[in-house]
Amino acid sequence: MEFVRFLTHYGLHFLAPGIIAYIFFKNNWKTVYLLLLATMLIDLDHLYATPLFNPNRCSINYHPLHSYYAIILYLFLLIPVKTRIIAIGLLFHMLTDYIDCQWI
Repeated sequence: MEFVRFLTHYGLHFLAPGIIAYIFFKNNWKTVYLLLLATMLIDLDHLYATPLFNPNRCSINYHPLHSYYAIILYLFLLIPVKTRIIAIGLLFHMLTDYIDCQWI
């Protein structure tokens, strides 16, 4: 079961953004895919946690950039066109982590 969880989590982090980019941004899907992958840098807030990695810890509302306040900010980032792709990546990342929390 842990292997399925692992495949689901990392599939949603790495494969799903490529599919999203290809379906919704066909003309420049490669650039959009890289931007969506770049939003995973928000996981740098995990560096503040002790222990650094805990597979049974839910990231949502535990780490600062995964907090409910941050998620509200990411929703507002959907409004300007210039930040929309980044907002999509951040929110999809939150959704992925939320799904992972359901496995715990």
